[in-house]
Amino acid sequence: MAAAEHIGDRLRVGTVRERTATYTSYDVTYRARTGPQTLTISGVLNVPSGRGPFPAVVLAHGYIDPAVYDRGQGMTRERGVLASRGYIALHVDYRGHAESTDDPRSDTDLRLGYSADVVAAVKALRASRQVPVDDDRIALMGRSMGGGVVMKALIAEPGLVQAASLWASVSSLEGENFDQFIRDDRDARQSAIVRAHGLPEQRPAFWRAASARPYLDRITEPVLIVHGRFDDICPPRWARATQAAMRRAGVDSTLEWYDDGHAFGPAFDAGMDRTIRYFDRRLG
Repeated sequence: MAAAEHIGDRLRVGTVRERTATYTSYDVTYRARTGPQTLTISGVLNVPSGRGPFPAVVLAHGYIDPAVYDRGQGMTRERGVLASRGYIALHVDYRGHAESTDDPRSDTDLRLGYSADVVAAVKALRASRQVPVDDDRIALMGRSMGGGVVMKALIAEPGLVQAASLWASVSSLEGENFDQFIRDDRDARQSAIVRAHGLPEQRPAFWRAASARPYLDRITEPVLIVHGRFDDICPPRWARATQAAMRRAGVDSTLEWYDDGHAFGPAFDAGMDRTIRYFDRRLG
């Protein structure tokens, strides 16, 4: 993925979903190209009221079964808060979700295609003449599975954005993610992954090479990690290990803990306030 050329353009702003006193929300699509592959990716765009230009955050949502996923699902709260605080927020649906083009490789590529969609979203924002975005003030934010998607996007395109935040993120080691989320499923996707790549204990070198952790030294952006002490989906030890690996790799990283679980209920507002202050400072 890091060797490929990623292009994002043709951002189309469509139907108005919602108008509030502080922002307007739209259905959007954009084009994502990686080498010869071209896909249309759908999403939801919140634009603050006013003239701009505005800083922007591209959002990478957590796992939701594509068969039941609806456009913009998974980070509605985050989109609204960011836009009400003066940030353009672009929620990426990923390939195979909502109105996005399907990609049969998504079952076995360990989310690399999703990361390519996020890279293309940043580039499509910058290429758009419809959206009043400040090209030099863009960040990434991913939660749960989206945290892993964001890590790989940062690795693939150093210097793509100015900051990033990982909320309740999956592990930076793909073997741990397989053990936690896939090994016991015994479904078609699990079988396809094992056929393609083998089990982590059978091919440890492959599974490590497919992980973000060995390449964290490619990340040039500051990263804020936000995690709940009571997270029973993505264990807190993953956040500690990822930040320790980032520090060893020379990444400017900060880890913030909250007394909350994976979904962030009581601590959501405090976590968002902290994240926005972080973006305010890092994006100027």
